[in-house]
Amino acid sequence: MTEPVAALGRRGWEVLLVLGVSLGQSAVYSVLSIAEKLTRPQPLGQQTTQINTSVTPDRPWLDLSYQLAGIVFPLVPALLALYLLRLSGDRGRIGFDLTRPLRDFGWGFAIAAGIGIPGLGLYLAARAAGLNTTVQPANLAENWWTVPVLIGLAVMNGVLEEVVIVAFWFTRMRQAGWSVAAVLIVGALIRGSYHLYQGFGGFVGNLVMGLVFGWIYHRYGRVAPLVAAHIILDVVAFVGYALLAPYLTWL
Repeated sequence: MTEPVAALGRRGWEVLLVLGVSLGQSAVYSVLSIAEKLTRPQPLGQQTTQINTSVTPDRPWLDLSYQLAGIVFPLVPALLALYLLRLSGDRGRIGFDLTRPLRDFGWGFAIAAGIGIPGLGLYLAARAAGLNTTVQPANLAENWWTVPVLIGLAVMNGVLEEVVIVAFWFTRMRQAGWSVAAVLIVGALIRGSYHLYQGFGGFVGNLVMGLVFGWIYHRYGRVAPLVAAHIILDVVAFVGYALLAPYLTWL
């Protein structure tokens, strides 16, 4: 028992445990989801994937409670990762702070535009080729809290993914002796894999996003602009879809 533990090292176990309660777990379920979709009689390109759905649409107060829980609890692994980084003295090195918010959000907008526009084209192409499901990213019942909850979900996604699969992953795996190329590629593969439930377009798009985000973090050592970019991308996808879907049939 002690040899595998020693071989992996404390840093490696930290990564496995954090991934096991967050994005690594999501990756496993996503692989199972795409397997289930591929074994249906209906072709993948004719299927629909709904994200951010109501749980109890007939009871708005209870639905809101479910949605808030769905925002708060997924943030716990990100907080755990930040706590572990703080214990080891690495917390201040990842650039997750509010020391320069305007610059971080400015870079976030630029990164989001550079990723989002080609990403939309890739999604439409993959869907047309039958390699992706039709993704409906906002399916909450209409309530006064619908848009704020969608924004909250976008913030949760941005913080969870970029803190765990970029800042924490890069810090710990580099400390474990991995090369930059290995950290970049494996991190991007994990990011792509937990989006496989959408189809192969979602996998490829997020794989590319992972490589780009990983390179930016390696180059500049600051995760805050990546968190901002991810939040912006998801706000546009979630809120934009909720507002525009009734008028744009190609969505």
